[in-house]
Amino acid sequence: MPHNAEIPYGAYWSTPFARWQGSFASLNSVEFAAHVAKAELARRDIAPDAFDYGVLGMTVPQRQSFYGLPWLMGMIGAEHVGGPTIGQACATSARCLLAATQEIDAGMAGAALVVTADRTSNGPHIYYPNPLGPGGTGEHEDWVLDNFSGDPFAKVEMIETAENVAEKWQVTTGAQHDIVLRRDEQYADALADDAAFLKKFMTLPFSVPDGRYRKTAATLDGDEGVRPSTAEGLAKLKPVKPDGTVTYGGQTHPADGNCGIVVTSPDHARELSPEPKVRVRLLGFGLARTDKAFMPAATIPAAKRALEAAELEIGQIDAIKSHNPFAVNDIVFARETGVDVMAMNNYGCSLVWGHPQGPTGMRSIIELIEELAMRGGGYGLFEGCAAGDTAMSVVLSVEDA
Repeated sequence: MPHNAEIPYGAYWSTPFARWQGSFASLNSVEFAAHVAKAELARRDIAPDAFDYGVLGMTVPQRQSFYGLPWLMGMIGAEHVGGPTIGQACATSARCLLAATQEIDAGMAGAALVVTADRTSNGPHIYYPNPLGPGGTGEHEDWVLDNFSGDPFAKVEMIETAENVAEKWQVTTGAQHDIVLRRDEQYADALADDAAFLKKFMTLPFSVPDGRYRKTAATLDGDEGVRPSTAEGLAKLKPVKPDGTVTYGGQTHPADGNCGIVVTSPDHARELSPEPKVRVRLLGFGLARTDKAFMPAATIPAAKRALEAAELEIGQIDAIKSHNPFAVNDIVFARETGVDVMAMNNYGCSLVWGHPQGPTGMRSIIELIEELAMRGGGYGLFEGCAAGDTAMSVVLSVEDA
């Protein structure tokens, strides 16, 4: 079914992503996202009262995040705006975009602000009281680390889902490392000419605020903690799991950061875009869940469903971005769809710049829009897996309005 929602070209942003326990580790992710959104909207001359709906995506609780989206909108000066707070693990960004799109399609809103934010650093330790437990004791978990290390349904670590897929599709460690080296090359293109590509949507140098948002605590020239790989270095790495194939070099790292995208009706898109001649249309979404403990493979049916919704074939897609927590993801997706694995993820991907969970997919979608704009337009596909052996996908177009 066709969607009425559009993204005003240029009405989006991303912070640099900082490797966990880095420069963003002490910042409340909701407060930090509001601080960034307020500044980025001001740079684009978009007033807070332009919005009548909002969506906040996050997966790691923060102090007072119970208040979610209304709290965020209040902090940016949009006190009249409500909306949901959504978490779908690594598929959060795509789900948030769908929520905004559905609201626009239904005529219930004209302009939505979608913000995704997470901090994997200093994750909360949660205690669940149980007076009926032994001695009246309850249960507890470290939200980030414990959920990284175990799916309560599939009973496996996330890395084991990658190993299951690697075994089924016979993906070697060497093949994974080839992808890692190619993704580093592509990210280097984003850093060329003083990070010209990143500066299309990222304010650089980036001023990191202190915890009271009154002073600058540090300055970043780009993503923090990215460690380029070499063939020699990768060759020295052993698989993480005994008899496995996935090394630490063949997977991403946790990170912190936030992103924002404006989603509107077509008329509002012309009004809010700094370049109204460029049209960004949301064409299709896809959700899928694959076999238990085969998480990376879920992107294949999710992409198929998004393409069907957009009434397009994979051969019509001009650019593809993936959330690839493991190099295995891209290899298997390419094998099953017939796309060129070395041509995916131009200018960067989560395998390289990290994974702050909620905003990971949104940064990829923003980069996808800019890549298509540089090409003069075309169709783009984003696909990414998520905890619970699920995935979501988005198809969009960039064209001359």
